[in-house]
Parts: sequence; structure tokens; C-alpha cells
Amino acid sequence: MDRVWYFAYGSNMQTATFCGRRGIEWTRAVAARASGWRLVLDKSPLLPIGESFANIVADAESEVLGVAYEVSVAALEAIDLSEGVLIGNYARCAIGVTPLAHGSSAGPLEAFTLTSDRRDSTLVPSTRYMALLVEGALEHGLPAPYVEFLRNVPAREPSAVATALRPVVDGAMALLKPRRR
Repeated sequence: MDRVWYFAYGSNMQTATFCGRRGIEWTRAVAARASGWRLVLDKSPLLPIGESFANIVADAESEVLGVAYEVSVAALEAIDLSEGVLIGNYARCAIGVTPLAHGSSAGPLEAFTLTSDRRDSTLVPSTRYMALLVEGALEHGLPAPYVEFLRNVPAREPSAVATALRPVVDGAMALLKPRRR
């Protein structure tokens, strides 16, 4: 197995983040639904910046929309590294996803995604972070009601700590990018 599916529901839906900031290359991207999961925006960060990030939790009555990317196994490992899977920031798990487009050549898929037990209900995401989710959802044609849901998530202006750390985090992300062969 040299290609796998990865399901993005947060900022990785946006190509500029996924390919640019993280350096991940994909061969196919399809808007998809993961039934039995719910999007929550209470994922606490590794560093205390006062903001939260996207996460999903099991919920039989819900579904989360996102983007299924076909990536190499090496790219999946790079995602794990850049998202902190190796240090417990997220855990990789396999879930079922269904492409949203009728007539899509991809039927139901098994995809890897990331979940976390690191949650803090007192935190909210930044407006900057939510803009990335909205941009990714629009870019990949997620349904208008879902985009509107993302636009209405309570958010705060980026914290001074997050703003100050952004260049440091971006520099670290550049070091973690997979090397082109």
C-alpha cells in the first residue's frame, strides 16, 4: 500500500496550509462526509496560546464534513510529525468517509484522520484559524450550510502570544516539510 486516504476537517482542508505550510503533496482531493463524528473546536494547543483548534469526537447522531486527500504513506507520516502525533498532541485513527459528489469515482473510503483527548471547553478558536477552515471548505466545494456553520463558530481575535509565536511555529513547520525526491 503506497497510497492512503487522509481526512482533513480543520485547517488542512485549505490547500495553502496543507501543501504550502505543511508541504504535503496529494494526488486526489474529494469533499467527503464522516458519519458518526462531530466537529468540536475545543482542542487545546501544545503551547498555552489561549486559542483552540479543530478536533472530532465520536457521535453516532452527527457527521463532519471535510476533504479526503489521497497521499503517500510518507506524506501521512509527515502529517503525523507536523501535527504532533508522536508526542500525543493527536492520535491517528482509521474512519469511514463518503465522497459528497454524486457519481464520484471514489466510493466509500477508509481514511486516516486525527483525533485528540486534549480538550478544553473554555477555549475558542481564533478568527484567523476559522478563516482557514472557511477558505478550505469553499475551495473544496463543501455545502453552503456547512460553510455557514463554520462562519458562525464563536471565535476570538488571535492572542498576542499566538501572533508572537507564529514565525517560530512557521520556521519549525518548514523544517518538518517532507523533502522532495
